[in-house]
Amino acid sequence: MLAAALSEFSKWLAATPLSHTIQTIGWIIPTLQTIHILGVAALFSSAILVDLRVLRLIQRDVPLAEVARRFLPVIWPVVVILLLTGSLLIIGEPRRSLLNATFYLKMTLLVVGQVVATASILVWCGVLFAGRWIAYTQAG
Repeated sequence: MLAAALSEFSKWLAATPLSHTIQTIGWIIPTLQTIHILGVAALFSSAILVDLRVLRLIQRDVPLAEVARRFLPVIWPVVVILLLTGSLLIIGEPRRSLLNATFYLKMTLLVVGQVVATASILVWCGVLFAGRWIAYTQAG
């Protein structure tokens, strides 16, 4: 039932004027794909560099705040670009994404990544709270 609904939605989306424009102007899809891939590279490399510094595997002599200040500002604008280009790619070729199990694997992993990031923040807040709480609790 869901597959049939997605198929019908894909047919409808492919028939919209925006989808038709994206499909028929030859340079639009390759340009969107290039921007999307470059955005993924910028996002991934920024996140990896900050993560590697957190793990003290690179730039140990550089304060974490400086590394974060250098790379984190890249992430949010790139996320917006990825959302826009990804949405336009789906509109231009809806069957390619909406009827493809790998697309849903990607979306699931994206959600998992956000949940893990949120869990990481909560864990670090717990570490800070517990560290401060030590001073106000008794042993035994």
